[in-house]
Amino acid sequence: MWKKIKKLIFIVILANILFIIWGKFFNPPFTITQIGGLIEFGKLHRDYVSYDEMGNNVKRAVIAAEDQSFFTHSGFDYKAIEKAIKYNEKGTKVRGGSTISQQTAKNVFLWQGRSWLRKGLETVYTFIIEVVWGKDVILERYLNSIEMGRGVFGVEAASQYYFQKSSKDLSKNEAAWIATILPNPKKYDPKNPSAYLNKKHRWILRQMNNVSLK
Repeated sequence: MWKKIKKLIFIVILANILFIIWGKFFNPPFTITQIGGLIEFGKLHRDYVSYDEMGNNVKRAVIAAEDQSFFTHSGFDYKAIEKAIKYNEKGTKVRGGSTISQQTAKNVFLWQGRSWLRKGLETVYTFIIEVVWGKDVILERYLNSIEMGRGVFGVEAASQYYFQKSSKDLSKNEAAWIATILPNPKKYDPKNPSAYLNKKHRWILRQMNNVSLK
């Protein structure tokens, strides 16, 4: 019995290693979150594009909104995590401290939701993809897999869905709107923004000036 368990563990680990290496060169054929979106909304809009085809405005906008230390941290932003913990101790709303690398690990390999198991696996995957993939690949996988609306995944599909153009052609203002609806794209709509979204959009536009892609 124990030999079978060890063999199964070995197979699972080997499969994960191969998938991670494969993921350095190719976008995932599907993710658990995408399958969930297809089941929930009966549609799946996605269009994978390469890092260079995305255009710089949407990269800067998402980094400005989600993880301004992306190119300098090693996968984990400990200051952001500490701030999130302090904020969560005071308020009723929960704020996350996850980096783009952590979110990529979750979106590509794991599932949504909060649990110690998922968080532990996320930490392991984050460490590995930082070493194996590098920043450009991580950002490309993130921008291609992230949920951007009801059944809409990735910045290219979001650009077509909201603005009827390719992500590389987004203006700075439009790219900021794409980033503004994060992290709740099922609820927020850039075409019908609340006062809160307008405020967040203006903040992202300002922050984009501070973002360097290297």
